[in-house]
Parts: sequence; C-alpha cells; structure tokens
Amino acid sequence: MQLDILAIGAHPDDVELCCAGTIIKHIQKGYKIGIVDLTRGELGTRGTPELRLQEAANAAVVMGVEIRENLGMADGFFENNRAHQLQLIRVIRKYRPKIVLANATQDRHIDHGRASKLISDACFLAGLTKIETLDKDQVQERWRPKAVYHYIQDRYIEPDFVVDITPYMDQKMEAIMAYRSQFHNATYEGNANELQTPISGKDFLDYLRSRAISMGRSIGAEYAEGYTVERIMGVDDLFDLK
Repeated sequence: MQLDILAIGAHPDDVELCCAGTIIKHIQKGYKIGIVDLTRGELGTRGTPELRLQEAANAAVVMGVEIRENLGMADGFFENNRAHQLQLIRVIRKYRPKIVLANATQDRHIDHGRASKLISDACFLAGLTKIETLDKDQVQERWRPKAVYHYIQDRYIEPDFVVDITPYMDQKMEAIMAYRSQFHNATYEGNANELQTPISGKDFLDYLRSRAISMGRSIGAEYAEGYTVERIMGVDDLFDLK
C-alpha cells in the first residue's frame, strides 16, 4: 500500500491534537493516509500503555485512516540514532508516502523536538540507495517523501502555512476525545482517581479551539491548523493562495 500522507507522532494523541483536521479533510478528498506513533506514551501520568493503544485505535476509526502502527520506542528516551532511524526508514519505505507530517521542531515536551529531527533525518536517509533495509526478508526500495511538514504543538510557532479545517473541527475533537484517559471527560470513571495534568482540564479543550480559531483568522477561516516547512514551497498559480 502506498500512502499519500503519513502522519508521525512521538506519542499517541500528538497527531490528533495537531493535524487531525488536515487528515480528515484529505481523507474526504480521497487521499490515503496512515499514522505511525513512535512510542506508547508509557510515561504519561494518566492511563496505561495498553489503554493508550486502544484509544489510538479508536481515534483512527473516527478519522478513517488506512493504517496505524506503533513502533514501541521508549517514551522519553528514544534517540535520533542509527537504530531508530533504520526502524523509521523501514516504515517510510514500506508505505512510500508522498508527504510526511511530523512533530513540531521545538516544544515543551522534549520528545517532540527530538522526534521532529528523527523523522526528518529518516525521511532523507530513506532515499539513499546504499542504506539497505528489509521488510519480510525482501530488500526495500529507496524512497524519499516529496515534503516533510511539521505541525505546531503546545508552544506557539509562527506557521509557514495553514490549512482550513472548518468543516472538520468537530470530527477532530471527536478523535481527540477518543483518548478518554487523557482529556477532560466527565463520564470517564477513571478521571476522578488520577492526577490532573496540563492537558486533563476543560481549559485545555477550550485552548485547542482557540488555537484553531487563531490559525484560521489569518486566512479568514473559522478554524485552521498550522505547519512549518523545511524548504521553500512553490505554487503554479497565485490564485491558489488564500
């Protein structure tokens, strides 16, 4: 299976929080999209690794993605080294995405910036012929995505472009709320017995909407998601720009 877009996140829920609207929008346009989570989020204050995996699977159904994989890297301790690069190169060559969506280049959580560089480096290295990887004992062909775009996470980063997600904001929030253990949900029985975190209160859900409103305002849309780029982008028609 070749994917049009592969969204990669350090933790289950990174993708939902930051680019679920973009994913849903492009799926509605007919593109094939998959998600790869680097870790199980096992160091998270709330929930368990097993629960996070199930929540991620539930969120994938809400969004309608083709595939979702978890690479099982160590939450908080994975590195941008040869072993982890090769692990990610295999995935990139397996799905041959045209576009990769990656973690923010810098953020409050140390895993996010580290994942950003790991993903970017793996995308480049996946295009080198002399790096050999196997999938089911078959030598993989080299593949380099056309572009890597970095979504914006907790810390504000000035976007290089934004995507209008207005019709898909409610579905994005539904995907986020699939993580019942992580976010404010009055009906989830586990919430009363777990510690509060910076993302577990209702104020965080309000913040998510306000961030999307702020991004949308720059293009005259109700809601949008922002991205930064690694290289200068080009357009064929000036009227394609909003």
